[in-house]
Amino acid sequence: MSGVVVSVVMGVCNGVDLLAETVESILGQEGVELEFIVVDDGSSDGAGALLDGYAAGDPRLRVIHQENRGLTRALIRGCSEARGEFIARQDNGDLSLPGRLRRQQGLLAVTPELLFVSAWTEYCGPCLEHISTEKGSGEGGTPCRIIDLQREKLVLDGPSHHGSVMFRRSAYEAVDGYHHQFAVAQDWDLWYRLAERGSFMMIPETLYRARLLPGSISGERKPEQRLLSRLSQEALRLRLAGEPETPLLERAALIRPERRPEQAVNRAAWLYFIGEGLRRNGDRRARGYFRGALRENPLLWKGWFRLVQAFLSPLRQGKRS
Repeated sequence: MSGVVVSVVMGVCNGVDLLAETVESILGQEGVELEFIVVDDGSSDGAGALLDGYAAGDPRLRVIHQENRGLTRALIRGCSEARGEFIARQDNGDLSLPGRLRRQQGLLAVTPELLFVSAWTEYCGPCLEHISTEKGSGEGGTPCRIIDLQREKLVLDGPSHHGSVMFRRSAYEAVDGYHHQFAVAQDWDLWYRLAERGSFMMIPETLYRARLLPGSISGERKPEQRLLSRLSQEALRLRLAGEPETPLLERAALIRPERRPEQAVNRAAWLYFIGEGLRRNGDRRARGYFRGALRENPLLWKGWFRLVQAFLSPLRQGKRS
């Protein structure tokens, strides 16, 4: 393993049903010397055992078992174990498409000022039904400095998904890595700090496929995510003004995501969201999601409206491309 160039880091807490597909999407990458570091963050559904089985057959996979400490601390642990020149992220349930790691490594290797790189992300339903493709603003199609305090998110472009990014390990260490104070929104806090020191690039090609699943951080922890995102932006402004960010980190540490039980209304909202994305794409599979949303919450009036609309529209049978 001394020839490792790319260390792929992933945190896992359960999600065994989709784990094998994710692992194979990384171990099947060609043209790159990689190690795959997976931190099993207190899984209780057999994910840890599945990972150990893969590791027994492929020495590139390194599994670290720990008590549940949350995604951010799992990523900190995984990145601290990385031996590659570059670190790539991956989320469980998602897929890295063929060539992703090779393309990203190649760009970083020949462009010294480039500190982190992303690619277009295809967002999908649980069965990989196409919902949308996030391409960024298009301004990062070549290596560029992206900090722009006049923009809404204070950048002119940026990563399409946390799991889509590869960055230099030396740059990650120089900016002190993930801040443990950010239980969520830890990605943009890191992207801002990397962007202060060097360039970013978005590869104009879909190289990452992300599933939209119930119970996801973005879906279940939006209030905390919004608060911490604002704090990461305030911290950026402070740093650029030459002022310490410590007070904001202390505030961030006090914002802890609440453990919310899965409720029918939350699941209904997720099912409706997937259904509406499919309906907009002309995919008849939207009907099944609208039905599911109404079973969970019969009072979801817009679900009834969209279900009728879906049956009246000439929708096609959706297929994976």
